[in-house]
Amino acid sequence: MRIWIDADACPGAVKEIVLRAVQRLQVPVVFVANAPLNLPRSPLISTVQVGKGLDVADLHIAEQAEKGDLAVTHDIPLAAALVKKGVVTMDPRGELFTEESIDERLSVRDFMQELRESGVMSGGPKSFGPQDKQRFAATFDREIGRLVRR
Repeated sequence: MRIWIDADACPGAVKEIVLRAVQRLQVPVVFVANAPLNLPRSPLISTVQVGKGLDVADLHIAEQAEKGDLAVTHDIPLAAALVKKGVVTMDPRGELFTEESIDERLSVRDFMQELRESGVMSGGPKSFGPQDKQRFAATFDREIGRLVRR
């Protein structure tokens, strides 16, 4: 079992929660990004710096993650690919992506992208706040605990 973090846009608070859990549970984590990351040194913590480009980090995670792993990403298409592989997948705000929910999330994402591209809607998600951190911590602890017990 391994934890995969889509680290390019991952909030620092989420990284901190994951790093504490990694040390507590002795579960390896891989942070994947297209820029260097400043993380503590540990045999349980590794980084993969991929090349610059659209979805390069996502493709790496999609290829390497396996059934029984846990992944954290805000990228809906990556989440869909991972869920289909049997990877427990959640976003940095604590939303768990499931086989039952991922198709709807993809549809909403595509619709919102069309609205932005047509100029009807602009802007991105709201800023990451304390409630998001708390929700992430609760979902992450529940899911990582469930996977470790297996």
